[in-house]
Amino acid sequence: MAEQQRILHGVDMLTERGRAEWDAAGIKVSALVDNPFKRDFPLLATNANLAFLDSAATAQRPQSVIDAQKRFYETLNANALRGLYRLSVEATEAIGAARAHTARFLGLSDADARDIVFCRNASEALNIVASSFGGMVLGPGDEVCITIMEHHSNMIPWQQVCRHTGAQLVYLYVDESGAIGEDEIRAKIGPRTKIVSATHVSNILGTATDVAALAKAAHEVNAVMVVDGAQSAPHMPIDLPALDADFYTFSAHKAFGPFGIGVLWGRHELLDAMPPFLTGGEMISSVTEQDAMWSPVPEKFEAGTQDAAGIYALDAALDYIESVGFEAIQMRESALVHTCMHRLSELDFVRIIGPADPAAHHGVVSFNVCGIHPHDVASILDMDGVAIRAGHHCAQPLLAHLGIESCCRASLAFYNDSADIDKLVSGLKHVWEMFHG
Repeated sequence: MAEQQRILHGVDMLTERGRAEWDAAGIKVSALVDNPFKRDFPLLATNANLAFLDSAATAQRPQSVIDAQKRFYETLNANALRGLYRLSVEATEAIGAARAHTARFLGLSDADARDIVFCRNASEALNIVASSFGGMVLGPGDEVCITIMEHHSNMIPWQQVCRHTGAQLVYLYVDESGAIGEDEIRAKIGPRTKIVSATHVSNILGTATDVAALAKAAHEVNAVMVVDGAQSAPHMPIDLPALDADFYTFSAHKAFGPFGIGVLWGRHELLDAMPPFLTGGEMISSVTEQDAMWSPVPEKFEAGTQDAAGIYALDAALDYIESVGFEAIQMRESALVHTCMHRLSELDFVRIIGPADPAAHHGVVSFNVCGIHPHDVASILDMDGVAIRAGHHCAQPLLAHLGIESCCRASLAFYNDSADIDKLVSGLKHVWEMFHG
């Protein structure tokens, strides 16, 4: 319980920190008044009074991404991979270019593009790994090790495959700083471990997992490392060779791209050995009345007609991220988090969830208002033009570990500014006044 209280109330003393520490985040706080990015996002540009603070659930889309999806339907609309006519060939080439761009975005080479699988979202990608790979390698007595911070998308698939194979699900628990400590890693990852799967960034605590340390421990016992990058890919450069992961997933819609597109990368030898997750058209090389042969990776895992326009728009989203640059993204988001945590810590009725150090929060600041249900907080904030998330955030076991049922979450992206934080603080004061006069 003491550990839980430190995580829940770790920022009570943050108000003692001065403006100089905010500025140490890399951007002068005054620079957050200026915002050159909102005009790139039509929904934000046309809703000047909206403080959108729910980017961890889904990011807004820049005009260039919206235009790309429209452009595909206007100029390239054909079924990729299926036709020999010019339009289909051009659509196929566009998808191939997006695949190669995605590989480079993850720190890989163009040659690694063959190991980029497009699916519907990170949830489907994780289900592919759990079902196709986990179902192939797990048996009674084996262990799958995940963290208590996992989104349900990286928890329920492992629960299911463990139930079906007789394997056991083992949890890594966070320390008072929201991190997985070395002692916990040594105690939980051992000779029975076959798979370690972890979120790169927690969608509640905002903390980054030391994936490289987990991968090292996993590989020492010949286990495979799976990473859920849904909350990291939009906020930090990804270098898969440095992470030494064996599988990595993310969703386009959290990275300023379209809904309905997910990315799975896996080591080629693993993907090549895995059975397909879905079957049907396009993922076969030949079919007889009684049997079928699979296409090579990645087509083996891309059954049926893919969302070619969405993949094309993902390519544009990656272009946009690279045009802003991760250095600018990280500096601005760090300053936003510092400012948000400082302002919230000045409200004595607000309790921030997570480590006290703002630098440990990657775009996510979760909190509760004393004595007021998070759903009520979010509903009243919405009346003031502030969009936050409230509930269990698809991470119920983590909240249970922290001793709470639900919480509020403000998630920031580089297109936010100080006016958004001002509206949040003003709205929270309104919430408190409505309940306490």
